Amino acid sequence: MRILSSIRSTLFAFVVLAMSMSAFGQIGISISIAPPELPVYEQPLCPGAGYLWTPGYWAYSDDDYYFVPGTWVMAPEPGLLWTPAYWGWGNNGYVFNQGYWGQTVGFYGGISYGYGYTGDGYQGGRWQGGQFYYNRSVSNVNVTNIHNVYNTTVINTTVNRVSYNGGNGGIVARPTAVQETAAHERHIPPVAVQTEHAQAARSNPEQRAAVNHGTPQVAATPKPGAFSDHGAVHAKATGTPYTATANRAAAQPPAKPPVAHPETNAARTDRPAPKPQPEANRSEVNKPEANKPEANKPEPNRAPAARPSQPEKNQPEPKNQPEPKRNEPAQRPQTAPAEHSQPDRTPPPAEKRTASQPQHPQPAPMKPEEQKKQAEKPKENEKPQ
Repeated sequence: MRILSSIRSTLFAFVVLAMSMSAFGQIGISISIAPPELPVYEQPLCPGAGYLWTPGYWAYSDDDYYFVPGTWVMAPEPGLLWTPAYWGWGNNGYVFNQGYWGQTVGFYGGISYGYGYTGDGYQGGRWQGGQFYYNRSVSNVNVTNIHNVYNTTVINTTVNRVSYNGGNGGIVARPTAVQETAAHERHIPPVAVQTEHAQAARSNPEQRAAVNHGTPQVAATPKPGAFSDHGAVHAKATGTPYTATANRAAAQPPAKPPVAHPETNAARTDRPAPKPQPEANRSEVNKPEANKPEANKPEPNRAPAARPSQPEKNQPEPKNQPEPKRNEPAQRPQTAPAEHSQPDRTPPPAEKRTASQPQHPQPAPMKPEEQKKQAEKPKENEKPQ
């Protein structure tokens, strides 16, 4: 008896735990990488009356996303509708919310799965008199086999294929009052065929995002687990291929500060470079100005013929002295052309002195030399005496 009572208590606790998990619908896993976009595919033909469409979604396992194809599933009870699974942002990560069966369609993140699931409720069909009627505008049914049909246009304003709610780039949607009430109603977890269907997708490497890059090999099946059926539908290649590395970079973009350091360093190296250049130019410009007075002062005794040649040799850079060259032609036309040609042909010393006297204020240093010569001449005359 004690063993039976312990077994009953264990089963009761398991049922309560299962009911609580189905009520909240969250799986205890948080991923820092956003799931890929929803693939584009065609809905396979409904296999028979009583099947409801359950859209495909991205699940996560073994450090990678894998796609669980959409499929037609028999409702566990008449009157129950399917609320799709979705990813939502919470606790600094993406949290998976499991789908469930209930009397009304609850909140599924505002994700537009298509084929009646526009992000709010389900417009692909409805229950009436214990039978399910299909909306032919969004559901692929054969009217020859299924007669419970109607036609109501469904306008889907969502144009993106984002597969998660909240976070960076996610759908911005919150549950309505009706959806919050539906969250507290009785829920039935996915049936056994749905669980087997998801496990088959998990074990198939071609369904992994690392392999298919967001375009799964099988995107939809006519029945759960029918991956090899001739009615299985492949996803269409659209957009940029999915890579987990790209999404990590998008979730953490602030990596720009180090780029500013080389720019500041380059600016600092450029600033001291132009400073020594003007200082060197100033010194070069001052050199000829300082040489001019020095050359004029200590060299009064030199012959006037050597003076015009010195300033020409002392000018290594004609660029720094453009002004004296421009002034020289203005002074030369004042004298006759014959006078300029004479110093070049070694004229007599008398003509040179007369020409140099007006230019230099000290032309009389030669007089004491003549006096010495005259003083020495009488001494020579005295020796023979």
